Parts: sequence; structure tokens; C-alpha cells
Amino acid sequence: MTGSLNLVIGIDGGGTSCRIAALCGPDRRRIEARGGPANVSDFDGAIRRLTEALDRLATDAGTTPAGMAGAVAHFGLAGVVDRKMAERVAAAFRFTRINVTDDQPTTIAGALGAVDGAVAAIGTGSFVGRQSGGAIRACGGWGFTLGDQASGAWLGRRILGEALLAHDGLRDMTPLLQAMLDRFGGATGITTFGVAAAPADFASLAPDILTAARSGDLSADQAFRDGAQYIEGALSALGWQPGEPLCLVGGLGPDYRDWLDGEVAASCMTPKGNALDGALALASRLAEERP
Repeated sequence: MTGSLNLVIGIDGGGTSCRIAALCGPDRRRIEARGGPANVSDFDGAIRRLTEALDRLATDAGTTPAGMAGAVAHFGLAGVVDRKMAERVAAAFRFTRINVTDDQPTTIAGALGAVDGAVAAIGTGSFVGRQSGGAIRACGGWGFTLGDQASGAWLGRRILGEALLAHDGLRDMTPLLQAMLDRFGGATGITTFGVAAAPADFASLAPDILTAARSGDLSADQAFRDGAQYIEGALSALGWQPGEPLCLVGGLGPDYRDWLDGEVAASCMTPKGNALDGALALASRLAEERP
């Protein structure tokens, strides 16, 4: 690595906060800084908060913001929905080299490190990705309206829909479905909730659904079975094979292991790191590439 590439920066930014890590100097000393929300759907606000956090990082690194111009960076940011947005973010910073993506590649690289394998990230939303030979592919992550299968939001919407079907006599009533009807004051209450609910609101029901599934509730168990089937299908579409490492991450990811096929579940490993670690790893890979 040449002297002009002596600072490597990784950024993980979302709707709550941003985290920055850098490897500095010949000893590759790691320093970190935090900042405010950095979802680039609020472009100006995100750039301002990223700049503020980078300024703090520069101070900790013993340099100035201008002194970081020779750095190589990888930004993994929520709200980067296409190449145009990635280029717009990159143009706002004067680094020697910079890659900008959403948080899928950074999550995958962080969980797997340098090894080949796959990641199923299941939280409020969801996506499944695979790393092979340094290349990263992903499927899913299309958002709650049209996707996010197996996610907490998907589970919540699924069970409320099943509760309405049970109310109409089209499904067998289960303890969980009855509990949902009681919780929202009947079918009308569920529909009122559903009209205004955000993905996080639906996902707030996931812990109760998980508890019910582990207790043998048929509706909850079937929802997790269907979610697991989606994960397995996505893995197959990406070319993953049982025996390759598989990391289940996110608030619900590890819980799905109990519903996965035996060979798939047996392939699960503990994630090596998080999305910030992944951003830093991808920045390091970029620094080693020929311009």
C-alpha cells in the first residue's frame, strides 16, 4: 500500500446513526467515531452528519479533514438505492478512491470476513447474500411493500392477516390469532392498525409471534416455516451449497435456525463482525486494487 493510501476508512450509516472506522499508519491502528443519522434519503442532512463525524475522526487520527484527502473509503449507507445516488454521495467527499453502496455488501463482508459463504440478514427488513471469490451478490431487500420476506415486518403483517381470515372462518383459530384479535379490539381494530402501521410497527409483533411458534402455535410455526423456506430458496438462487458457511444476522436471523433444513442449519457459523467491520474490509480491498 503506498503512502497516499495510508488511511483506510469504512462507514456504516443508517437512519439512527453512523459509525466510522479507520486504519491509520503503518501499524494499522484502528480508530472510530460516531455521528448522527446518515440515511441518504435525507441527502443534505446525511452528508452534513457524515462530514462532522469524519472531522472528529481526522482529529483522533492526528490530521485534518484536508489531510484525509489521500484516504481510500467504503461507505455502506441506508438509502443508496441506485448508482446515481452512490455517485452523488461519492462526489460530496474528496477521497483518493471511494466506493458507495447500501448496507448489504458491508453486512455480508463483515459477517464472513474473507471467506466464501452466505448471510441471511433478517430484522425489520430482510435480504440474503453470498460472497464467493471476493464477489458479493444479494437478493431481496426490496422493502416492506413488495418484499422483505421472513422479516419481522413480514411476520407481523402475515399473522394479522391470518387473524382476519380466522375471524371470517377461513382459518382455524389459534391462541396467537385470538390474542391478536383481542389485542387490537377485533377485526376492525386490526384493519385500523394496518392502515397506518409502518414496517417497524408490524415488526414489533415479531417477539410474540416467535414465542408462540416456540410454544407450538400452528399459525406462528407455519409463518416461520414459510420464512425459512424463503431463506433456503434465496440461498439456492445465489448458488450457496450446504457445507458453505452461513451467518444468520439481524434481530430475527439466529432464531430462524430452528426452522431451517438440517443441512442448512448445520452450516451456520457465528458472524465474524458487523457492518462497520465489513465497510472497513471492503475499503481495505479497494486500497489493494490497482486504480
